[in-house]
Amino acid sequence: MLFRLVLGLYRLLLPVFLLTALPGWLARMGRRGGFGSGLRERFSIYTPPLDHEPCGAVHLHSISVGETLLALKLIRAWRDRDPAQRFVIATGTATGHAVAVEADLDDVRVTYSPVDLRICVARYLNRFEPAQIVLVEGEAWPHLLLACRKRGIPVRLVNARLSPRSEKRYRKLAPIVQPIFAMLDKVAAQEEADIARWEALGVARDKITVTGSSKFDPGAAVMPALRPEFTDMLAAFGPHRPVILAASTHGDEEAWLAAALHDSAALYAVVPRHAERRAEVKAALEAEDREVILRSAFHPPADPARACFVIDSTGELRDWTAHATLVVIGKSILGTGGQSPAEAILARKPLLFGPHMENFEPLASSLVAAGGAIRFTDAAQLATTANDLLADPARCSRMCDAAARVLAIHTGATGRMLDMLAS
Repeated sequence: MLFRLVLGLYRLLLPVFLLTALPGWLARMGRRGGFGSGLRERFSIYTPPLDHEPCGAVHLHSISVGETLLALKLIRAWRDRDPAQRFVIATGTATGHAVAVEADLDDVRVTYSPVDLRICVARYLNRFEPAQIVLVEGEAWPHLLLACRKRGIPVRLVNARLSPRSEKRYRKLAPIVQPIFAMLDKVAAQEEADIARWEALGVARDKITVTGSSKFDPGAAVMPALRPEFTDMLAAFGPHRPVILAASTHGDEEAWLAAALHDSAALYAVVPRHAERRAEVKAALEAEDREVILRSAFHPPADPARACFVIDSTGELRDWTAHATLVVIGKSILGTGGQSPAEAILARKPLLFGPHMENFEPLASSLVAAGGAIRFTDAAQLATTANDLLADPARCSRMCDAAARVLAIHTGATGRMLDMLAS
């Protein structure tokens, strides 16, 4: 009864919310290059002829870049098993859409996931008739799940994780969210400890399979690779100069790190989480008396010792990590939750992060306990630690070995996930 009441309220308020949020959403999509990418598909308005659509395909719903990269990994591994299987990637953001398009996988339709209005969901399902829908790390929308249940379309959640913050919020709303999560046909949880969490949110125990994290599966990962054009750019800052790479930074972290690393002999390179923040990041770093070189408008620096490198690109972080000497994880310092440490570990780079890695627990704490990562609490500690690591390659190698051992528990996760999805 409560769920029906809340669902009715949701249906009443969602259109109001969408209309209110639309101007800001359109502005954000414009900054991220959404216009011209088929953005109308978010409202189930399609231009390709209907008879060109891959009906009966497996649909993978991803939100942004990280989830889309994981969806692409799953598709590649699935095709190794079943080359005839067809796929659709439905993304929630323009950046995720761009990554899927740029991957250019043969016979994979890239679209936008529909907003959760009943008419949009119905048009989407009528057009594509998915064989199943795979939600990559979220999001479980009520109308999508209800419509799929009525049509007998399985909906599975993979790489399922709950941050402590999300779990706490969901538990407070348990009577409301339990009927939603109960509609999931299967959940691929990352660890045994996650079983009780998903059960508390309404998922039956027999629907939960512990697979590990495909994101952290070293056996199925696309390994970070050195690119000659990246090497040439970095050489302009000084040949063979060490690089401290700040990965997926948020908010004011770029300037905070620039101040902390002011006296380091290493090149400070930063990859903002959202490339469209380039002007904001550039201004903040210039206020720290840095010469700023943008990846998008590259030219050799006038003063390499004072320069820093802002990598304002999308989908390149993995390979830039291969060129780093040390990696600092963004959103762990002034933000909350942290970003994935997987690329740095796979690239065998010493890993540092701030106090806020909540979204990647218990992995983050396991890395620290094993000596595979260092958690710093302030700017002084970061500066000292970075200098010590740059001067001690043997210690760096030991850290990388320890981090690889921690990540090894997820080996085979992608295969276990595919076993679940194919069943």
